Amino acid sequence: MTPQDLKNVMSSGLLSFPITDFDANGDFDAKSYAARLEWLAPFGASALFAAGGTGEYFSLTGSEYPAIIQTAVNTCRGKVPIIAGSGGPTRFAIDCAQAAEKAGAHGILLMPHYMTEASQEGLAAHVEAVCRSVDFGVIIYNRGISRFTPETVARLCERNPNLVGFKDGVGDIEAMSAMYLTMGDRLAYLGGLPTAEVYAAAYKALGTPVYSSAVFNFIPKTAMRFYEAVKNDDHATQHQLLKDFFMPYLAIRNRSAGYAVSIIKAGARIVGHPAGPVRPPLADLKADEVEMLAALIRKVEPV
Repeated sequence: MTPQDLKNVMSSGLLSFPITDFDANGDFDAKSYAARLEWLAPFGASALFAAGGTGEYFSLTGSEYPAIIQTAVNTCRGKVPIIAGSGGPTRFAIDCAQAAEKAGAHGILLMPHYMTEASQEGLAAHVEAVCRSVDFGVIIYNRGISRFTPETVARLCERNPNLVGFKDGVGDIEAMSAMYLTMGDRLAYLGGLPTAEVYAAAYKALGTPVYSSAVFNFIPKTAMRFYEAVKNDDHATQHQLLKDFFMPYLAIRNRSAGYAVSIIKAGARIVGHPAGPVRPPLADLKADEVEMLAALIRKVEPV
């Protein structure tokens, strides 16, 4: 897949981030992960992000990362494209990007560099170093301390043809509008706020109709139904699902920092596709919260 092919994939459809399976000891469980991807692949996502944020990339070691990406590529070959997560320190991000390319992934999502603040010049150097280390397509993730101005992205695009996507996880409407108006169709755009469904209609109005769904991990039919409602401007269906599921779901998710990932693993366990516990520093949902989530799931996708 060329960078342009990756851009085309990102330009339509629903994308999702599978959770990463761990066993009781917290080690990567390749067999369970492959079974998960085989279950999710037929539901219609345009691409799956292996070892992304919902896949707990931030907790993975350099030695286990290649196996995760290779498992995803092997399992989904011919079914759905795999985009690998990459991020953290520049040299570690390069190692991961090159491992993903070697494994046969179709591109990377370049996540924040973590911890230290950086100037626009420093962010640009980070992104360019990763872009130049690989041939396949790169998507930058605008989130946390990795926030890019349109001017920085424009310069990066001039120098790096394989930079083809921009995912926004900040939610600054003014900034996102400026990015889209500056870059136009040079990039594919992806809405990437946690529980992106809540913001999907607003992002579509900005020129960003594509988003990534985390709840696809446990209610894939409902996730696709909501995406189709956004695509077709079916406001009645959107509002009903927001009322019945997504808003009360947010109330559970917002009970504790880090629950944006933990609640997804809980949901997968409820629907019969457990992925083991989250790794520290995340914490699993409490028993009463799991029961609350199960009740919500039964409303929209009975198990």
